[in-house]
Amino acid sequence: MSGSSQRKVPVRRHDRPYLACFQLHTDRRSFGAPGAGSGLMDIARPEFKAQKRRRQTIVVIAAVVVVALISVGVSRLKPAAPTVERGTVWTDTVKHGSMLRQVRGLGSLVPSQEAVRQIPAETEATVVRIHMLPGSLVKADTILLEMSNPQTEQAAVDAQLQLKAAEAEYQSLRVKLESDLMNQKAAAATVSADHAQAQRQEETDKALYGLGVISGLAYKSSKDKADEFTTRNDLENQRLAANQRAIESQMAQQQAKVDQMRTLSQLKQKQLDALKVRAGIDGVLVDLPLQVGQHVLPGTMLAKVVEPDHLMATLKVPETQARDVQIGEPASIDTHNGVIPGTVMRVDPAVQNGTVTVDVKLTGELPKGARPDLSVDGTIDLERLESVLYVGRPAFGQENSTISLFRLNAAGQEATRVPVKVGRASVNSIQIIEGLHEGDTVILSDMSRWDNTDRVRLE
Repeated sequence: MSGSSQRKVPVRRHDRPYLACFQLHTDRRSFGAPGAGSGLMDIARPEFKAQKRRRQTIVVIAAVVVVALISVGVSRLKPAAPTVERGTVWTDTVKHGSMLRQVRGLGSLVPSQEAVRQIPAETEATVVRIHMLPGSLVKADTILLEMSNPQTEQAAVDAQLQLKAAEAEYQSLRVKLESDLMNQKAAAATVSADHAQAQRQEETDKALYGLGVISGLAYKSSKDKADEFTTRNDLENQRLAANQRAIESQMAQQQAKVDQMRTLSQLKQKQLDALKVRAGIDGVLVDLPLQVGQHVLPGTMLAKVVEPDHLMATLKVPETQARDVQIGEPASIDTHNGVIPGTVMRVDPAVQNGTVTVDVKLTGELPKGARPDLSVDGTIDLERLESVLYVGRPAFGQENSTISLFRLNAAGQEATRVPVKVGRASVNSIQIIEGLHEGDTVILSDMSRWDNTDRVRLE
């Protein structure tokens, strides 16, 4: 039956649900088999597809624009500042006023030159007994140790005997020369008496000759005899003086021999006494590097004694700071049990291992426990700078240079890196030339972990 010959049947109202179901079934069939001769077909709507494409294009463009705007905004944002715990940093405030320049050095207490006695061995010997140990208090006559050397003992005895022999020879010579001198003086006295008698006779004959009692020949004979005795008397006096000088010379020669023997005897006795090693001064025995039975040679150091009340400080000051240290500048020595005032007494001109040795004379009373080789910290006052800006010395930063420091803002919650030009430095402070003002607060701790950022937050 063809479609044109079909008869239209009216549809009642109660049949409409069935018709709707039938129509839905027919549509499903048409979708399942398009063009299957069902008499139903889809109607193309191209305007719907164009609208859909436009909507999709608009959405894509809007998304791209939004992403681009977000990227630009994010790129313009500053990176977040790292956070630093406030309790881990050290801060200080820039001040204006007087700044005391100081340098610091580590060192130790050492005895002054007049307060130390080093005892060397005078002869070859063997240690036989040790009486005192290092750290003991000793007196000047305290025996520290005893040594033995038979040759030294024999040499001392021989020298003593030679001295006695020389003294006996001296006495014998003195007696002999004194006897010879007495004989010479007796002969001289006889000649002197004869001379006096001849002079008196000559004066008498002269008077008699004047009166004409005796002849001229008799007077001339007495006068010649008086002249002869005058000559003999002068010769005897000269001989006596010469003998006295000869006696003095011989006695001096013999006395020199006696003195030589005495000096030798004293030397040998001193060497013998030195076998009993004594402290020599009142103080503390700080070193005795020997053992019983040990053999020592002349010059070997036996012991070292110091007076603990006569100490000075020896400091090692960095060579870059020691150029400003002068003799006479005040200093303070911290013994970790008290601070002692002092004065610079010597600056070593040589540099050793990057440091210069500075000797400080202690002018104050030593605290308890002060002893040689005690480690100390020394501070030397160089000069006082008036009316300058200064701040605590940062962890890194040399004087007369430009450094960077983190300066805190007014709220103290954020710090910004700023360049700072610094001048002369002290132990705990440094002069500010440019970059900071009075009242600014800066971080002095080591901030090398944040070298790549110019801002930090403090929490």
